[in-house]
Amino acid sequence: MQFLRQIGSLAFVAGLFTTVFIGIPWHVVVADNPVIPWWLRTAVFCLLGGILIVLVSLAVEQMSRAARTPDAPAEGTDSDLLLLNSDELPGRKVTQVLGLVQGHTVFAVWLGKDLSAIVRLILGGELTEYTQMMGQARATAAARMRARATEMRADAVINVRYMTTSVVGSAAELLVYGTAVQLDPRAD
Repeated sequence: MQFLRQIGSLAFVAGLFTTVFIGIPWHVVVADNPVIPWWLRTAVFCLLGGILIVLVSLAVEQMSRAARTPDAPAEGTDSDLLLLNSDELPGRKVTQVLGLVQGHTVFAVWLGKDLSAIVRLILGGELTEYTQMMGQARATAAARMRARATEMRADAVINVRYMTTSVVGSAAELLVYGTAVQLDPRAD
């Protein structure tokens, strides 16, 4: 599917540049002859066809991914692994610091949700599309961090922090990180 999306993207870019940088100047120079040459028609079809191919491939990929994965990713989750935003656990002693663990993801909403969020931005109210996107991103990043901590045989991850940045358009990057530690099995 990604190969098909790459072909669609290349067709779009080639059609766009040909139309804008060659077709428009050609039309300005030869404005009295309304016949559109074959190469300009081909460029416009590449532009529109490229967009269509990219959108269809993304829609198919999203549908297949939604059918394959549950809402909350369960990869590497360990119910006994504690996540804390403090540097100590009351009643337990840290016996060994294993190191930094992190989870990372970049999420975006599809165009339809983006457009409805723009309308809601104008009218006011919670942008539920982005709220859901960030919740899903947070769960995915935390599951990846948990998986890494479990690989290191950690009992807990302390000093957990979340960081977000905007990547492009409605895409957001979410990073969660903390310190993987082993705890004394005896309570204080």
